[in-house]
Amino acid sequence: MSRLRTEGLRLGYGERTVVEHLDLTVPDGVFTAIVGPNACGKSTLLRSLVRLLRPEAGSVVLDGRTIATWRPKAVARELGFLPQGTTTPDGIRVVGLVRRGRYARQPAIGTWTRADDAAVAAALDAAGVADLAQRRVSALSGGQRQRVWIAMVLAQETPYLLLDEPTTFLDIAHQYELLRLLRRLVDDGRTVVAVLHDLNQACRFADHVVAMRDGAVVATGAPADVVDAALVEQVFGLACDVVPDPITGTPMIVPHA
Repeated sequence: MSRLRTEGLRLGYGERTVVEHLDLTVPDGVFTAIVGPNACGKSTLLRSLVRLLRPEAGSVVLDGRTIATWRPKAVARELGFLPQGTTTPDGIRVVGLVRRGRYARQPAIGTWTRADDAAVAAALDAAGVADLAQRRVSALSGGQRQRVWIAMVLAQETPYLLLDEPTTFLDIAHQYELLRLLRRLVDDGRTVVAVLHDLNQACRFADHVVAMRDGAVVATGAPADVVDAALVEQVFGLACDVVPDPITGTPMIVPHA
């Protein structure tokens, strides 16, 4: 049974409803990609899963309990989250920002262990920013900053990683490097949920796809089972052919000229 799911979820901002009556199960131990057009509710859904957005109705359930009843630190030990539009504290260095990912693991303020040092070092290395550890985050490029924030989330060592458009600001080489990293984390037993804009990348790296449009889930399942030309046109309004990726055999979208 999945640990994380939603039941009858309604989400919105003020008088505007974005998601209505959404039931979703997040499979454990796999890479789930949430895809869909802009403003369809992908980021809103992700924010509700980590308790940053309170549902207007329904609930998010983790381990059989409504997540609203969990203590914030307990949630942070289970769900690591990388949002869009991160704000970097003034003057902070890379290693200082990544160390903040250990907050939920600290039994008391000021307590720091060798295990924390090891987790930070491993996160810096995995995100490819170990050589930037003593640089100020404000002096980095957009792509470098994004990888530093990813390192901070990795330092939390949570069983779940939820990432909202994590490839933003990354060049194509670093996009694939990040997606391969997420794939390795899943192979090591973590659960990854990521909002992705590139449907071909989602099909190549994810085990499970959630396709959304207008605040509703249109299809869920393995990419090979659900991603076809009809779904792409229904969700994105894009006429295309779907052919096997020549490298992986996963669905590859080829838009019509």
